Amino acid sequence: MRADLHVHSDASDGTDSPAEVMRRAAAAGLDVVALTDHDTVAGHPQARQALPDTLTLVPGMELSSRLDGPSGQHSLHLLAYLFDPGLPELAEQTQRIRDDRVLRARAMVARLAGLGVDITWDQVAAIAGTAVVGRPHLARALVDSGAITEPSQAFSRDWIGEGGRAYVDRYALDPVRAIGLVRAAGGVAVLAHPRAGRDFHVTDDQIAMLAAAGLAGVEVFHPDQPESQRAALLALARDLGLVATGGSDDHGGLTGHRIGAQTTPAEAYERLISQAADRPLCRVLFSNGHHIAARQGRPYCLP
Repeated sequence: MRADLHVHSDASDGTDSPAEVMRRAAAAGLDVVALTDHDTVAGHPQARQALPDTLTLVPGMELSSRLDGPSGQHSLHLLAYLFDPGLPELAEQTQRIRDDRVLRARAMVARLAGLGVDITWDQVAAIAGTAVVGRPHLARALVDSGAITEPSQAFSRDWIGEGGRAYVDRYALDPVRAIGLVRAAGGVAVLAHPRAGRDFHVTDDQIAMLAAAGLAGVEVFHPDQPESQRAALLALARDLGLVATGGSDDHGGLTGHRIGAQTTPAEAYERLISQAADRPLCRVLFSNGHHIAARQGRPYCLP
């Protein structure tokens, strides 16, 4: 069984529609895919409608949080799965995050313009469309302006990388609170790519703190995490009783259409799903638009 539990669509900062993401997931030979757009579940209905017969969809979201540490505050992302998005406090917080993303993007456009980049908010808004706006939309506008040649070049200290000349902080949840909200909504939370960045790594002690707060797993298998870090994270996951997951973090054309490049081992997938099944609220997996039972026989249903 091949399960990619970290995939984005144009509901946030991917380049392909949820329907196209489902098509590509099936073409890549996946059995399971999780749609985990940033701070939104807006792409789920279209993904369910377009789901091929061979594919199972795990509803998810990549939830923004911010971690305080000795070197200051750092962005930290949580992959949330099988939660009720209608939980009032969770819905309120994700709406606040999305609203602040717009304010932040406008402020970064202003800083970029101040650096002499030929860029406007209208250009960025046109690229984002109805999606949750993110830095990749700004990166694409930077390419269009001629300031850079590839979107990846935007994520440096020269431009909009964390701590960069045009970088602006935004509202995000405390990760302990975020984990609590996901659990209260019947879901499970996994720490996304904790060792993928060049400038900041989530420490063992910080991961242990999040595990004590109810974190279910840690993303070990990720295209941007080197083998040395994967080995260390696997050992830490075993020590803390966390599920070691994997995903491509595919953003369509921005990441070279790499869906299925990294996957979650079958045992880990079953273990993660079983934790959601043990939560108070029922959850649902989708296969070709229909509800299915978990492999372990636990019932899944709509909340």
